[in-house]
Amino acid sequence: MSKIKTRKGAPYARILGVGGYRPVRVVPNEVILETIDSSDEWIRSRSGIETRHWASDEETVAAMSIEASGKAIADAGIRAEQIGAVVVSTVSHFSQTPAVATEIADKLGTNKAAAFDVSAGCAGFGYALTLAKGMVVDGSAEYVLVIGVERLSDLTDLEDRATAFLFGDGAGAVIVGPSEEPHIGPTVWGSEGDKSDTIKQTVPWNEFRLGDVSKLPLDSKGNVKFPAITQEGQAVFRWAVFEMAKVAQQALDAAGITPDELDVFIPHQANVRIIDSMVKTLKLPEHVTVARDIRTTGNTSAASIPLAMERLLATGEAKSGDTALVIGFGAGLVYAATVVTLP
Repeated sequence: MSKIKTRKGAPYARILGVGGYRPVRVVPNEVILETIDSSDEWIRSRSGIETRHWASDEETVAAMSIEASGKAIADAGIRAEQIGAVVVSTVSHFSQTPAVATEIADKLGTNKAAAFDVSAGCAGFGYALTLAKGMVVDGSAEYVLVIGVERLSDLTDLEDRATAFLFGDGAGAVIVGPSEEPHIGPTVWGSEGDKSDTIKQTVPWNEFRLGDVSKLPLDSKGNVKFPAITQEGQAVFRWAVFEMAKVAQQALDAAGITPDELDVFIPHQANVRIIDSMVKTLKLPEHVTVARDIRTTGNTSAASIPLAMERLLATGEAKSGDTALVIGFGAGLVYAATVVTLP
C-alpha cells in the first residue's frame, strides 16, 4: 500500500477574469506593402487582416504580460499574492533561461508562485489553460495565472510575401480558480509531428550563431536575415480547415454541448477564411458570436484567444456566463480545444 498522501483541490475550475494588452503602435497594411509586392486588397482577401499592433522596445514580452495580467487579476477580484502558479505560453521570449514567467510572477507581487513557460505555438493558451485547470483541481494552486504573449514582429521576415502581413504583438491573460460546477470542459489536444516542417523557424539558433553566410538566408541588401517564422500556407490552410473542425466537434461532444447550446466561438486568429470555413463545417447557428479579432490584431499566436475573448467581453458582443468553444492550432503541428464558461 502506498504511503503517499495527496491534496484535494476544488471540485472544478473556471476562468474568473480576463485581461489584454495591445501595443500602442498600430500598423496598417500600407506599411507591410513597403517591403513586399502585394496589395491591401490581396492581404484583406487572403487573411482578413487590416491592421496589427507592433511592440516598441519598451513593450517587452514581460511588460505586455504584466499589463494584461494586472487587468485579469482585477477582473477576477483577487490579489496577486493569492496566485499559486504563473504559466506563460510564448515562442518569442529570446532568453532561453530563466523562464519569463518567473520575472512576471515577481513583478506582479505573487508570493513566490510557481512559474514556468510553455512552448506550444498557437495552441499554447489551450495547453496552459489545461495545466491550470489540473493545478486547481488537484490542489497544487488555488488560483493560476495563464498568459499568452508574443512579440512576433521580432520573428517576421518583412520580405516574405507569404508571412510578412500575418503577425502581430500582444498579451492576453486569464485567472483560473476554484468552482463548485464544471466551467472548463475536457481538452481535446494532440500533435502531428510529421507535419512539423509546415510552420517553423527559418534558421535554428545554433546555425545563426555560427554565422556561415553560405547556409543563411540573405535580405535584398545582402545582409544575413534574423531567424523568422515561415510556413507552407496552403498546407496549413487545408489542415486547419479539414482537421481542426473535427477537433472542435470532438471538444463539443466531450463537453456534452451541441452547436445550438453554444453562445460564442473563439478560434485561434490565424486567418478569417479558416475561421469562416470552420463555422460552416461545424454548422454553427447564426446566434453564435464568432471572434474575428484578427482584422485589427493580426495573428498573435498564443495571445490570440485570450485577446479575442477580452475584446468580445469588452465590446458586449459576448457576456459573462456565455458558453464558448475555444480552439488553438499551429506550429508542431499542435492543437487544443475545449468548451469554457466566459468570466
